[in-house]
Amino acid sequence: MIDAATVQANLARVHERLAAAGGDVGAITVVAVTKAFDAPVAAAALAAGIGDLGENYAQQLLAKVAAFADAPPAMAPRWHMIGSLQRNKVPALAPHVDCWQTVDRLSLGTAIARRAPGATVLVQVNATDEPHKGGCPPEQASELVGALTDAGLQVRGLMAVGKAGDDDGTARAFTTVAHLADRLDLPVRSMGMSGDLELAVRAGTTMVRVGRDLFGARPDARPGSGGVGD
Repeated sequence: MIDAATVQANLARVHERLAAAGGDVGAITVVAVTKAFDAPVAAAALAAGIGDLGENYAQQLLAKVAAFADAPPAMAPRWHMIGSLQRNKVPALAPHVDCWQTVDRLSLGTAIARRAPGATVLVQVNATDEPHKGGCPPEQASELVGALTDAGLQVRGLMAVGKAGDDDGTARAFTTVAHLADRLDLPVRSMGMSGDLELAVRAGTTMVRVGRDLFGARPDARPGSGGVGD
């Protein structure tokens, strides 16, 4: 059973890893990835003191929003959309998403701006040069940030996914994205999951997306199915 005490103990271990890698635990936001888990697990994360929850799929996020509909404002989670997103999902999500982490093209940003003016977004950057992954190329990030800002969105930072099974490639990607965020004067760097927290900390992450190390294996877990938040 995944209860608040279990999540709290696991969160303490995540914090230990962040600190051991040289990170300032108080300055790194942990987004609990509740993908494939049911609403009671999300409630356990909230009870454990985690206020930021991440979902990869629109349907699952909306189902959990409905489950928390009667929660007092102080207990309402901050929802992060961390999965690949199509524009047709934006209207349903717009009233509920607090941070859109996977904006990688202007057309998606425009759809968000239309439904949620002034929304907080992160630009997803593909710094591993893997064509099957989402994200704009690093050399296009500056232009996209400017265009999204002009569209009325609050671009707070950049998001990146490491390269599975390649620590060196992941470290290079995270460093590239951190330097890019510095150059663009963006404070948020959403980098790092359960398997590469230390690499993300060393590169200067300010936000990590953690599922497995908080909740254990997902009910639908398959090899290589980690995505942008494991």
